[in-house]
Amino acid sequence: MTVHAVSPLFVGRARELAVLRDALGEARAGVPATVLVGGEAGVGKTRLLGEFADRADDALVLVGGCLELGTEGLPFAPFTAVLRGLVRRLGRDGVAALVPGGAAGGLARLLPEFGEPGREGAEARARLFELVLGLLERLAEERPVALVIEDAHWADRSTRDLLSFLVRYQRTAGRLLLVVTYRSDELHRTHPLRPMLAELGRVEWVTRVELRRLTRREAVAQAASILERRPADADMDLIYARSEGNPLFVEALLSEGGGRGDLPESLRDLLLARVERLPEETQELLRVASAGGQRLEHDLLSAVAGLDDNALSRALRPAVAGNVLVVDGEGYSFRHALIREALHDDLLPGEHTRLHTRYAEALERDLSILPAPRGAIELAHHWHAAHDSTWALVSAWRAAAAARTSTAYDEQLRMLSRVLELWDQVPDAAGRIGADRLEALRQTAVVAHLAGEYERSIALAGALLAELDPATDPVRTAVVLRQRGLTRYDLGRPGHLDDLRRAASLVPAEPPSRLRAQVLESLSRMLFRPEDKDEKIATAEIAREIARAVGDANVEANSLITATWARYRYHEIETQMEAFAEARRIAAAADAYNALMRCAISESDALEGAGWHERAAEVARAGIADSAHYGLARTSGTFLAINLAEPLVSLGRWDEALEVIEQALDLTPPAPYRASLQGFITDIALARGQLDRAEQLFDASRGVLSRGTYRDQTLLPHLRRKVELLEARGQAGEAVREAAEALAERDLVSSPRYVWQLLVTFAHLLTAAGGRTAPGRASVAEEATAALPRLREVARRIGTEGELQEAQRLTFEALLGPEPPAAGEAVRPRSESPAPDVEARVAWRVKAWEAAVGAWVDLGQPYPEARALLGSAQALLAAGDRQGAAARLERARELATRLGAAPLLEQLDVVRRRARLGGGPSDEPAGDGQPLGLTARELEVLREVTNGRSNREIAETLVISVKTVSVHVSNILAKLGVAGRGEAAATAHRLHLFDDLP
Repeated sequence: MTVHAVSPLFVGRARELAVLRDALGEARAGVPATVLVGGEAGVGKTRLLGEFADRADDALVLVGGCLELGTEGLPFAPFTAVLRGLVRRLGRDGVAALVPGGAAGGLARLLPEFGEPGREGAEARARLFELVLGLLERLAEERPVALVIEDAHWADRSTRDLLSFLVRYQRTAGRLLLVVTYRSDELHRTHPLRPMLAELGRVEWVTRVELRRLTRREAVAQAASILERRPADADMDLIYARSEGNPLFVEALLSEGGGRGDLPESLRDLLLARVERLPEETQELLRVASAGGQRLEHDLLSAVAGLDDNALSRALRPAVAGNVLVVDGEGYSFRHALIREALHDDLLPGEHTRLHTRYAEALERDLSILPAPRGAIELAHHWHAAHDSTWALVSAWRAAAAARTSTAYDEQLRMLSRVLELWDQVPDAAGRIGADRLEALRQTAVVAHLAGEYERSIALAGALLAELDPATDPVRTAVVLRQRGLTRYDLGRPGHLDDLRRAASLVPAEPPSRLRAQVLESLSRMLFRPEDKDEKIATAEIAREIARAVGDANVEANSLITATWARYRYHEIETQMEAFAEARRIAAAADAYNALMRCAISESDALEGAGWHERAAEVARAGIADSAHYGLARTSGTFLAINLAEPLVSLGRWDEALEVIEQALDLTPPAPYRASLQGFITDIALARGQLDRAEQLFDASRGVLSRGTYRDQTLLPHLRRKVELLEARGQAGEAVREAAEALAERDLVSSPRYVWQLLVTFAHLLTAAGGRTAPGRASVAEEATAALPRLREVARRIGTEGELQEAQRLTFEALLGPEPPAAGEAVRPRSESPAPDVEARVAWRVKAWEAAVGAWVDLGQPYPEARALLGSAQALLAAGDRQGAAARLERARELATRLGAAPLLEQLDVVRRRARLGGGPSDEPAGDGQPLGLTARELEVLREVTNGRSNREIAETLVISVKTVSVHVSNILAKLGVAGRGEAAATAHRLHLFDDLP
């Protein structure tokens, strides 16, 4: 149900809006600026100017539009509208007072309120131009002025001349911005505005902006804003295909039942208005062309229309000149798909059938008129549109084969689906295509998987299995089970291993067969548990041997990839890369694109896991290019986009990562891939403090993951994001409970690559929460403290593989501090001076954080480096090294600023401010090296404060007066740069100064 007529959200015009705002900034500074804004009808010129006006702050925005009146517009129409608006705002006398010399009579040529216009002639015209410029100059003396002239394609000669005059003499007008809009699709070759635009484009302060159509992602955002919900992908596919990203057309189609209904009459009239101005002969030929599709070849149209080249060119020339058709290579395209649709919808039923039959017959005579597989696909389309079921089925089957040869899987799926739809309408369908219905179903299930239609593939495979008898047809049953198992895995559905094991049991071991190799390779690929490692390698090796024997390079290469994953760890990355290179060589020799894609996925994933981020990004980027070549952009390509985004995020190239993700999301990838891509956007949003965006994306991913069963590589990052989001929202208690529950119930040992990053997040959370002793926070602190031993235990049980995990381990240890005393170990009495023990702890932390910083520097990961520098600075402050702390805070601030990591910047500034670093007067000299610059007695008092004791209790314990304790507490708060006892205790806890407290 449509909630809004237009989108409340302004979509896809950030760059153009920035151009206008920058131009206004120049005008505000007295620099002349003119912006010419072009774009087709409905592309959003008026909306852009409306948004600009809303953001113009103190500027006076004057808007006037040209009016269509026959072949020429109404003279000076936009300036008359502007002047009328000024009179309404200031009154006639107020406007007259602004005219130089008070001689406002000349303005009567624009508005009768100013009296009689006076004498005619060239002098009068020049005087009018000067009056308008002078009026704008006087207005600009008060505040900046933006004069907006809309729809200049309808401007008359007088309006164009006045516009040119204002632009050329704009330098004298002070704080004046000129903005002119026009429909670029109206500018035929002889249009009078064309030479004017070319001439003005050479003026140094003139900027031209062309509004493009929206991308699919932007159109989805527009539709979601209108509907107040995200539209279904199928609906959006149709709306975007019909609208081609024109915002007005998107809105119009949404108003008609989600884009599936007929064109709204108002939109149809807009589209056909230009057609109806063409000669009748041209209109008739356009109706013939409309049945040929959005793009058609000259030779095909000639054959169908029965016209020779000269006659066809003569009839089409007005359509090209009128911007209804555009020349496209050796053929023509409609300026917009909806123009073709409107013309096609106007065909009478008999006319519709006859035209499509003529197209089909012309292609049957000479399919080479169109390139493959387009010729076969269009032939199938025309027989189907002509309602000839038999030839529609036969041609669709042939077109599917042609599409498969070209790896055009979406088209192949569409053709096979049509075969299934028509099957019951053609009595001898199997004989005509040489395959039975079960084979057609099987092929459709396979291609649905390749095209990324996973749900449909599973449904088709299930329908096929319901009709197969494993006892009488074990081979075909095994083929379908394997297909369903692979698709179930990709979609995160349970039962994939059951399908593959059952398939393996149905295929005989002797003689060796290609199918058995395929089934065993697929089975080995899905064995992920650590206890399955030996079976995984053994099964992969058997599959590889069979594949080599039967000559199946695809299975041989895939088996080697699977065995390589099982055999090597991230610290053996170079050996692992050599094995992947061998698999790539085997696959490339046979052009086994499936294995080549998996090589790219595996190599980039392994390199990123080892911390070789640059190489990982390089391999993934090359793989994405290859996926487009093989027709797998929506499946393998978007998976590789995940593998490209991850190293880009690691390297701190966050904006580049967002671009990669947005391009992948535009391809409408399968839901699990979309969730993974959105996960990286969530990470960046959290790091930049964009919590609303992070929460929205997290909820979308949670919806996907709740419908399937996924591996640790998906689930553990999702859990990490949940905890980080809760903490960022100030819900520390819920975050601590999530962490404690995961530590108690989840298997956090099997996947070190994803566990270490989670443990670091938990360490940040629990150490911070454990130090919160403020009122209302005690229970959270207790829960956090209680979870720390389990956190340490998990870390002790997992090792590290490669440099990346080692950096995470070093960060984890620096956060948690040295291991607490073992049970039964003697604890120093409180009356004993704590200074020596505290000094050792501080020194340990300085060294630990330096090791963590160095590890992140070596890996080239700026965000964790900046966070480690913060920890290092705090440790150095505790050690009394203010100069070293300041240097680390400055470097961390440089990194955080470059990344746009606002929350981290805030933390850095808080530490700097409280420590009184960065050029401000220091509250303490560098000190004698005592932790935090505190005296031994102040350390004793801080210890008791951290233990939650009152001043009186501290006085009794240390045998000093309450007044003396109060003085010590005041000194401690000043030296720590904190506001109260709770913050002082939290600082001591974070720095692990008194970890021996019970």
